[in-house]
Amino acid sequence: MLVCLPQVLNATELAQLCTLLAGAGAAWVDGRVTAGHQGAPVKFNQQIDEQSRVATDCQQIVVSALERNPLFISAALPNVLYPPMFNRYGEGMGFGLHVDGGVRLHPHNGSKLRTDLSATLFLSDPQSYDGGVLQMEDTYGTHSAKLAAGDMVLYPATSLHQVTPVTRGVRMACFMWVQSLVRDDAERALLFDLDTAIQRLNQTAADDIARRTLTGTYHNLLRKWSDT
Repeated sequence: MLVCLPQVLNATELAQLCTLLAGAGAAWVDGRVTAGHQGAPVKFNQQIDEQSRVATDCQQIVVSALERNPLFISAALPNVLYPPMFNRYGEGMGFGLHVDGGVRLHPHNGSKLRTDLSATLFLSDPQSYDGGVLQMEDTYGTHSAKLAAGDMVLYPATSLHQVTPVTRGVRMACFMWVQSLVRDDAERALLFDLDTAIQRLNQTAADDIARRTLTGTYHNLLRKWSDT
């Protein structure tokens, strides 16, 4: 399931992030420091040092925005969120086809996190750079995303994906992984569709008994499929 989340960041939050990432305290390092065996040969970008103060300050802004975003909660059903990371691609930089690692170590406490979902939060105006398109492949073909600054795309971490080379300008983004309460993508998609339908029925004040039954069904399925 691929979901686009519009305006995850408001204008103030986006400006704060971009100021921090462009500031003198931003420690940009070779992106391959966090790449696995498969990703390292095809990864050519820069990212903020995960342990830096700038990374921590930026993470707080993003996590706070996600915690109050109902579409993210409904689509991801987050259990554990890997601390958001921040990267940039200058001209000639890209990230070839790869699949994200299935398990990552949390950089703060060393715990293991299963990567059910990958997410990219776009920070640069798409008109300010050429190339830098996020492309994801699944059984239905190739899907492309080059979203407005502040928008996010959420997709299964099992997807084969890439960032095409930037040919003009600079592409900055935030990326992260989510361990969901429901690890199976098909089950998570069914729950998302059901929750979306329930919310629409609530907005139209549809039959109360039917809404209550559907809500109960949603939570019983979540109880059945949840890993926690």
